[in-house]
Amino acid sequence: MVNRLIAISMPGSQQYVDAIQRVWDEGDAVLPIDQRLPKETQKELIQQMGASTVVDPSGSSPLEGKPVEPGDALVVATSGSTGRPKGVVLTHESLMANAEATNDFLGVDPSADKWLACLPLSHVGGFSVVMRALHSGAPLEVHNGFNAEAVMTAGREGATLVSLVPTALQRINSGLFRRVLLGGSSVPEHRPENVIATYGMTETGSGIVYNGRPLNDVELRIVDGEVQIRCPMLFRCYRNGEEPFTDDGWYPTGDSGSLDSSGVLSVFGRMGEMIITGGENVWPVEVERILETVTNVVECAVVGRPDPEWGESVTAVVVVGEEAPSLEMLREAVKHSLPAFCAPRAVEYVDQLPKTALGKIQRHLL
Repeated sequence: MVNRLIAISMPGSQQYVDAIQRVWDEGDAVLPIDQRLPKETQKELIQQMGASTVVDPSGSSPLEGKPVEPGDALVVATSGSTGRPKGVVLTHESLMANAEATNDFLGVDPSADKWLACLPLSHVGGFSVVMRALHSGAPLEVHNGFNAEAVMTAGREGATLVSLVPTALQRINSGLFRRVLLGGSSVPEHRPENVIATYGMTETGSGIVYNGRPLNDVELRIVDGEVQIRCPMLFRCYRNGEEPFTDDGWYPTGDSGSLDSSGVLSVFGRMGEMIITGGENVWPVEVERILETVTNVVECAVVGRPDPEWGESVTAVVVVGEEAPSLEMLREAVKHSLPAFCAPRAVEYVDQLPKTALGKIQRHLL
């Protein structure tokens, strides 16, 4: 039997959850497609990930894809260091380990609790909520993205557990829920007792460290200032076959951090250049390539500026020709190919960009 990768391209809903279960019942794996991507970009992503079928609200369409391994459950597209999509391959075993550890930590009671999924299901932050509900047998309510009023209505009407990013938390009454899992950047240090700061990534199937402490079976270590992880929640490989693990099975995260004497983890940020804005990952190179096609943009660099609401605000530092393009022009160019959260929120015009002798932009000087 050939195990296929099935792309699911539809809004978040119960229909989406039903589609996931059908795919798994047939022994295949799911590739969730971000509905905020332009249609052409969605098609390119489906092709790059090697999906054999696309399922949307109107039905299914076969493609010439490549198989997955037995036991593979989920492929999540995430940008690599060059901004090119990488497919994180998670197995049923790793997803179940994540769901079980989370449910145990939260003391989920299917007769009293109800999960609300309101983050995009194309991200592990949203998809993992579905997994936790399916694994525990707890009721599940699925929204097509975050809407503050809809989230608070769900809280008043019986939803007790929800995953959010800091930007969303600011817009709701968190006291409506028994527990709120909070991921992404700039998690507030002072927060309600029921709000749990989580740390994890696509490669771990969502959060695996809660309020600085690892969940059951999660091991942490710091090597040369970098956080490394070993646990049953880890992904199997990338879709291209790459297995970025150490010889003894640890995953180098690319995050800078430290462990105190009692084993509590502090994460300082990316060792690389990724911008995290409102819980979304933005790779500067990907945005820069688009901005440099805009008329009168000679060259540019994209950086994250500290922002009290978004954690980091995507900012374009631009060297221009005769007439400076407006911020709106730059934003529209980016939104044509990438989700709106990748578009710069501010632009800074400069005469030149700081560079090394070899011509590499020195971002730390911007």
